[in-house]
Parts: sequence; structure tokens; C-alpha cells
Amino acid sequence: MNDTLTQLAEVLEQRKQQSADKSYVASLYSKGLDTILKKIGEEATETVIAAKDGDKQQIIYETADLWFHCMVLLAQQDLHPDDVLKELERRFGLSGLTEKAQRNK
Repeated sequence: MNDTLTQLAEVLEQRKQQSADKSYVASLYSKGLDTILKKIGEEATETVIAAKDGDKQQIIYETADLWFHCMVLLAQQDLHPDDVLKELERRFGLSGLTEKAQRNK
């Protein structure tokens, strides 16, 4: 799975060099952060609706869209999926309540 994220991250980086009229991702980059954030919000809402409807295939589809657009955000901010994976690894074995309490300090 990590290979898929890495491959996608590489493609998203390459799209930074492409013309906005030739690439959907390049068009998101050219429109800026607010457009990317709006798209993430839309995809999150669609994921919630799919979950409420209980349609497993639609949940998978919408979650893929959500993850994709989150990865566009990461690339736009010069971050890599490995940065998120490292944070998840850091939290592994740590109680969610403990982790949340540490954030609030």
C-alpha cells in the first residue's frame, strides 16, 4: 500500500510542472489552496453520505477521492505521505486519550 501512496505522490509532484489545461491536478494547484481545501470538504461530505447510506462500494470510492485530494494538499504544501505515516507510527500503541491530552499542552 505504501508503494501506491509513494507512486501517487510522485505523480502529484510531476503535475506541478504541467499546464493547468492539461491536468486536473495542475488546475487545482493553479487555483490555489482554497480550491484544494474546498474539494477536500466536498469529498469528506460525500464520504459521510456514503457511510450513512451504508453502501460499501460507494464508501470505498468516496474515501479514495478524499485521500486523493488530501494527497494533493500534501503535495501543494511540499509534504509527503510518509510524513503522515510517520505521525501515525508515532501514535501507534499510544492511547488516543493520552495522545489528545499531549496535543493540548
